[in-house]
Amino acid sequence: MLFKEVHLKGIKSGDITLAFRNWKKATVNSDSLLHTSIGLVKIHNVEAVNENDITDKDALNAGFTDKKELMKSLKDYNTGTLFKITVGYHSEDPRIELREQAELSEQQFADLTKKLDRMDQFSKQGAWTKSVLAAIKENPHLHAAGIATLTGSEKDLLKLNIRKLKNLGLTISHQVGYEISPLGNEYLKRLGNQIE
Repeated sequence: MLFKEVHLKGIKSGDITLAFRNWKKATVNSDSLLHTSIGLVKIHNVEAVNENDITDKDALNAGFTDKKELMKSLKDYNTGTLFKITVGYHSEDPRIELREQAELSEQQFADLTKKLDRMDQFSKQGAWTKSVLAAIKENPHLHAAGIATLTGSEKDLLKLNIRKLKNLGLTISHQVGYEISPLGNEYLKRLGNQIE
């Protein structure tokens, strides 16, 4: 589930407590957390509603001036069921603190290596983690299509894989492109020392 930046700011400030989406089936669950650019957003409740049940107050709580503006924003996605989602700011993204680590213990290094080896082992495209990390390190802020070309990967699959690396704290996503986090740099440095 994606949010516009203006709505994320409203969620963080507490001004926005609702979201509306047209989906064939709900893509989020009640009591779940979403990683966003402002941190973790809590999904409190998800319920199917009729358009007639939506009020201007609901629209205001979703960051729109009125119901008409809200419904207009959904017109391009008018297939499926209309869902009313109650949202709230939960906390900072724990991956930020993780990725800022500049030191790794032997155990942390071993754990990361094991996780990356497992990703490579069970990947249909074969080993990819180290080549993608190296491509990002050597080409900071390069977009996914460029990294896909460098690594011989399919772009959409690559983006999913980079998200896995981000969840381990190894990469940082930007509006355009990616870069290696301090943790990722330390991991690659330690990995290079082991190879030499």
